Amino acid sequence: MNFAAQFLYSRVLKNRTPRDRSREDEEYDPFWQSYAEELLLKKDDNKIKKQDVPALCDLHCCKDGLIRNGLIGQKPPSINPERLKDFGEEDYLNGDVKTWEMKIVSRNEELLRDGLSHVPQSSSRTSLSSCNKLIRFEDISAAAFKIQCSVQKTPCMYSRLSKQYGMDIYLKKEFLQYTGSVKERGVIYLLTSLPQDQQRKGVIVASDSNFSMAVAYHASELRIPVFVIMSTSTSPARVKMCREYGAMVISYGTTAKDSQTHARRLAQENGYLYLEEEDSAVYLSGLGTVGLEVYEQVPKLDAVIFPAGGHCGLLAGSAAALKHLNPHISVIGVESESFPVLQQSLKAGHPIEDQACSNHHFYGDVSGLCFGSNSLQLTGKLVDKVVAVREEDILISMLRLLEYERATVDAEGAIGLAALVAGKLPELKGKRVAVVVCSGNLELHLLQQCIARALTLDNRVCRFSLVVSDCPGDISKLLEVLAREEVRVLDIKQERTFVTSELFTVEVTCTVETRDKIHTAQLRNALLERYPTAVWTER
Repeated sequence: MNFAAQFLYSRVLKNRTPRDRSREDEEYDPFWQSYAEELLLKKDDNKIKKQDVPALCDLHCCKDGLIRNGLIGQKPPSINPERLKDFGEEDYLNGDVKTWEMKIVSRNEELLRDGLSHVPQSSSRTSLSSCNKLIRFEDISAAAFKIQCSVQKTPCMYSRLSKQYGMDIYLKKEFLQYTGSVKERGVIYLLTSLPQDQQRKGVIVASDSNFSMAVAYHASELRIPVFVIMSTSTSPARVKMCREYGAMVISYGTTAKDSQTHARRLAQENGYLYLEEEDSAVYLSGLGTVGLEVYEQVPKLDAVIFPAGGHCGLLAGSAAALKHLNPHISVIGVESESFPVLQQSLKAGHPIEDQACSNHHFYGDVSGLCFGSNSLQLTGKLVDKVVAVREEDILISMLRLLEYERATVDAEGAIGLAALVAGKLPELKGKRVAVVVCSGNLELHLLQQCIARALTLDNRVCRFSLVVSDCPGDISKLLEVLAREEVRVLDIKQERTFVTSELFTVEVTCTVETRDKIHTAQLRNALLERYPTAVWTER
């Protein structure tokens, strides 16, 4: 019976005309009917009746997802996104819609999953590169449907910064995800695509990145055992947060490389799946759902700006979605000028691996190495422009987001807006632009340093020194000048001993806060008029 079913199925595929193939691909929808059943019924209604189909194959509902049997090497038909939008979760829960599983009975029973959902087992690595391919829009649509109940649909709101920079700016606030990062989208789709036996064994990661945080949280929510190996130099706040998400955290080694080596050894000995951020089709499809949401939330978009760097999965996956929906939307990536990994990789035609970052704690995931050729190929094909910004521009961008949007974000979250702050994209003046703010995991000790430095770079905190006579009332006259100029005194110091000026004089150093660059210039002119020897400390 099994041989007869395969013979008839192959005859149907062979006798189809190109027009029939095209029509069947368009009409196919895996959420409504088995594709194999439809082909068998079309062969000959007189010879094969619909009620005879269960005799050839066992069909029963599959609640976890579609399991389909097909010829090896045959390209699976694409998911129709229009039908996908009509399929609602409520219909699925109410039982109004049935999905089908086809099981061919033979000596060795085997269930073949869809190629995107299948992740091969491995005790030492994810082996996701084995299913690497250029993702399609249908893959991203399927990911959006599967993760819609597990991640936040974050707002994409009009920003008050629009008038300041002469364009309509919409901020996609992905830092509002539970773990504060967009990486949740790719992680949850990756974890739910793992085989059930691997989910029972558990997963293991080795870093303190946003990816590890997302794995820790969502694996715990899915009741998958999760282990996180961190180096002893990791911030205690990160270790505490990861444990609160539900992961077993182990501190090992003084460097990230030591932690990774230990994690691989534990994975091999205990059967855990070692996960690291790669550009597999599954992971990129999950990240690409950001592009779908931005297109839906902001009509008539002209451009979308994403963070880039070595980990450009968000840029590549979202570009695949946006360019399919509207090829005229400009997709722009932004990376740091200190280590332009993506620009160098695109120029060389392959991932650059020897680019090092000396300030990983500030840049976070943006400072990582280029992790795969799949995302690099997508970026080179679909992304319109990649620009680099300075560290000073990123700090000012963090300050603008904190002041105008009440958003506390890290360098990865602010780097997209930094391109507009630095004036790197003048062609977007007067247009409608969406900026993805993808991460908000900034440690507290860094927050204070970043804001203080940004205020200085923005010419709103300045320092000057001058010499006055050590007589009663001279310092009060200086304070009167500052009060008249409406500046706020943050700090004032007097030095009488280690000075090279005349006897009975004092060197006064003041740190003051001003409104903006123009106000600072006015203060400087007023002081030089009264104290010609005043010296300004350059930032």
